[in-house]
Amino acid sequence: MSQVALKLHNTLTRRKEPFVPDDPAKVRMYVCGPTVYDFAHIGNARPAVVFDVLYRLLRHVYGASHVTYVRNITDVDDKINARALRDFGDKIRAGEMTLNGAIRAVTEKTADQYHADVRALGCLEPTHEPRATEHIAGMVAMIRQLIDKGHAYLASGEEGREVLFDVTSMDGSGGVPAYGSLSNRRLEDQQAGARIDVKDHKKNPGDFVLWKESSSDQPGWEGEFLIAGERIHIHGRPGWHIECSVMSKAFLGETFDIHGGGLDLIFPHHENELAQSCCAHGTAAMARTWMHNGYLQVEGRKMSKSEGNFVTIHDLLETEKFGGRKWPGEVLRLALLMTHYREPIDFSLKRLEEAANRLYDLHIACYEAPPARLPIEVVRPLMNDLNFAEVLPVLSRLRDQISKSSTGPEYVEAGGQLRAALEFLGLYYEGASVDLFGFVVKDYPAEFEINDLVGERLAFIKDKNWAEADRIRDELLSQGIQLKDSKDSETGERITTWEVKR
Repeated sequence: MSQVALKLHNTLTRRKEPFVPDDPAKVRMYVCGPTVYDFAHIGNARPAVVFDVLYRLLRHVYGASHVTYVRNITDVDDKINARALRDFGDKIRAGEMTLNGAIRAVTEKTADQYHADVRALGCLEPTHEPRATEHIAGMVAMIRQLIDKGHAYLASGEEGREVLFDVTSMDGSGGVPAYGSLSNRRLEDQQAGARIDVKDHKKNPGDFVLWKESSSDQPGWEGEFLIAGERIHIHGRPGWHIECSVMSKAFLGETFDIHGGGLDLIFPHHENELAQSCCAHGTAAMARTWMHNGYLQVEGRKMSKSEGNFVTIHDLLETEKFGGRKWPGEVLRLALLMTHYREPIDFSLKRLEEAANRLYDLHIACYEAPPARLPIEVVRPLMNDLNFAEVLPVLSRLRDQISKSSTGPEYVEAGGQLRAALEFLGLYYEGASVDLFGFVVKDYPAEFEINDLVGERLAFIKDKNWAEADRIRDELLSQGIQLKDSKDSETGERITTWEVKR
């Protein structure tokens, strides 16, 4: 693999560039995980799958023991608090359950479900999976650092006292970048909207909460801060952004190699993480490479409960709410990977049917084949910013080799390579084929069957057997496959492509 350089698109520099870890023996990656107040939706599945592929690739390039992958769980959040009061309010009021007990009940259930969901999607377990509640002391300590260095201040709002980060204090001096460098936003543009909470007690519209006071019906911890020579005690809870700054430092250090998440996290979450970390530690960077996957919509519309198209991973795996059937996890995984990770994706029934047919086709080809060497042709496109689209033709070529050879050493080798490729991509694992073979796919032909028929038709056309050529065309059209004929601009030869028509 030394001949092929890994290149990744860096949100910070807005370009694709060679990935060079600080220490090849200790490659470090942090990805924002779920806030466990409800079951994860299919949009949450995309970063889990995308960065699992990157994790697998990094392990392949640098060695599994040399890569550390941290994915956090946020179990401190006002939405969690609201869900606990909604679900267990009666028991809390009756004295049968404490607020913290109710919160734990909510987060344990949803965290367990998230683990089951991503496991079904073929995701490896991260090296570490810290919970926010396990790092409160570290958050208080980092906030103290920010206060001491003049980057934070105390203010009182309608909901009590808050320690706020002063965005104007991060002006690019002292070796620390200026605020807004990740999202490319200027301070003067930080006004209301875009998830900015503008309140009168803030010095600046973009200032954000590091620590906020808790009321009697909210979870809280003791925070002690020295502000203007006075010790201030605030029974409160951390702001959202400080959590990841502290958890990433705990496992990866002040500066690490890759920070990942969804495009929606660039601002304000990741921008504010960068601000806290760099200002607390006096560093020029938090992560050297920032990566973000694109947005996901469902059937052409933004996913929301009000639109009626909100779908969870659990819904897809275990119910028949989407398309009238349950969907195997590896089908969902392939459906998420067929579009480049930085591009927007339309998650649709048609996409799932295509993924199911593709995967069924591939699994059939290498069923019972022992894994062989991983083809470099599968790895090479991934080294180019996870270009999965160029992996699919490689898988199809291996499948074609299998179907043409039928027996013998070439058959065994191609089958083993395809099996190894699918396992490496997280698309083939223990029990996966059994589940997939029992899955009823759309009743149009598999891809290799279509290609064989297209080849037959071209042969009939060459022999001027128009009747048989038309018969194949009409037969495929009746099964939802439309053929398109054109000519090669250089050779003048007939080219036939096809597409699925619903």
